[in-house]
Amino acid sequence: MSLDSDRTLGGVGALLVAVGSFFPFLSLVGVILVLVAMRGLADYYKDDSLFKNALYGFIFGIIGIIAAIVLFIVFFFSFMITNTASNGTTPVAVFTAVSAVGLLILILVVVLVFFVMQAVFYRRAFDVLSDKSGEKMFRTAGLLLLLGAILTIVLVGFVLLFVGWILVTVAFFSIKTPTTPKEKPPLPPPSFSFTTDKKHCPNCGTENTSDATYCKHCGSNLTP
Repeated sequence: MSLDSDRTLGGVGALLVAVGSFFPFLSLVGVILVLVAMRGLADYYKDDSLFKNALYGFIFGIIGIIAAIVLFIVFFFSFMITNTASNGTTPVAVFTAVSAVGLLILILVVVLVFFVMQAVFYRRAFDVLSDKSGEKMFRTAGLLLLLGAILTIVLVGFVLLFVGWILVTVAFFSIKTPTTPKEKPPLPPPSFSFTTDKKHCPNCGTENTSDATYCKHCGSNLTP
């Protein structure tokens, strides 16, 4: 693909990731489009680290989501089983409640760790892209994604993630396509003028060649 198609694909993908804050399925589609664009840009700029960092970020994000789902299922079933086996006043029930809270905290920590690792690799990829394309907005967007991942447990984290992906969208569409300089027309061949000195006869004024000894008209001596 060309640079124009890669930046368009990346911009659309980043926009879908931003909108994916409200529609998770769109976020997955958007990340895949961004990965495809990063693969093309890595080939264009001859730097494979651009795509590898983006791919690692995607993998950490998928692992984090899977780990969160598994831990949440374990938390849900363990809570349901222990809740039906005992009432809320027995020591077993109290211990179960404490364990459930601990498992819930573990879920949040695991998700946070994987999301931060995802953001770290995304930031590396966008820093490389910023250096290669000259579009500094990628660097700012990568920093916002990292801060947003760290602050995911609070609302401001999601706001930073949204703003970060919007900046990635703008940065993709702002990548400038290098213009090929027009070929200069070939220079005309140098013209040479051959001039010969002339001698004029002091007697009759007739023009003679520079190497003439006598005037061709009156025969006068032309040498000093």
